[in-house]
Amino acid sequence: MKDIPKPADVNAYIKVHPPKVQTLLKQLRAAIRAAAPDADEVISYGMPAYKYKGMLCYFASHTAHVGFYPMASGIAKFKKEIAGYKNAKGSVQFPFETGIPVDLVKKMIAFRVKENDAKAALKAKKKPVKKKA
Repeated sequence: MKDIPKPADVNAYIKVHPPKVQTLLKQLRAAIRAAAPDADEVISYGMPAYKYKGMLCYFASHTAHVGFYPMASGIAKFKKEIAGYKNAKGSVQFPFETGIPVDLVKKMIAFRVKENDAKAALKAKKKPVKKKA
């Protein structure tokens, strides 16, 4: 979907697409929100993105598919489950005609939430405690 102006929010991003694509984007959005209800929804790099103790994922509509970007770790963890889809190190393509595998997306996001929780806990442990003077 070329020539789309930078959207103000995810609703605006979805609204400029054809109805069939809107349905797919809404399904993907709902799956992400169900698996990560505390995530902040933002626009980053012109795409819908979700942050929870760091970036969780992005998604974007393309000419014939919805790109889903759950970071390299999310792709690596679910390599077998996404084998039937075109994928790369940090992305997977869900063709318009096959739809969004909602349960798989929820699993991938739940994994990313746990991963970000673990990273945040480790980072908190490493922070030096300031002593009062």
